Amino acid sequence: MEHIIRLKRIYLPADVSDGHRILVDRLWPRGIAKEKAKIECWCKEAAPSPQLRTRLHKGEITYIQFKQLYIDELESNPEAALFVAACKKWLETDCVTFLFGTKDEEQNNAVVLCEWAVKKLKES
Repeated sequence: MEHIIRLKRIYLPADVSDGHRILVDRLWPRGIAKEKAKIECWCKEAAPSPQLRTRLHKGEITYIQFKQLYIDELESNPEAALFVAACKKWLETDCVTFLFGTKDEEQNNAVVLCEWAVKKLKES
């Protein structure tokens, strides 16, 4: 059975099918108790920089621009490479679910991170 990376809002209930639950936001989501989150790991080092996140939320850049700038950050971030290695190890035993806090489920950092990580995993 091939294990995959999934995306899920952290505000949704944890489920056994989530596998390894990894929070991929730099900031802890509001209103979520650490016990309720049931995360295995908080990988804030692979999240977008505070400056990039702020530029997106203030409307200074589009999502398309954010996506490219975030990928550029990931490519130059040694912690991101370690994160992909960890994902590869986690995927040996179960699915991996990237958890995020934003309401927009289609345009957020977790989507970009997932696409980038899957590409890196295929290359390795």
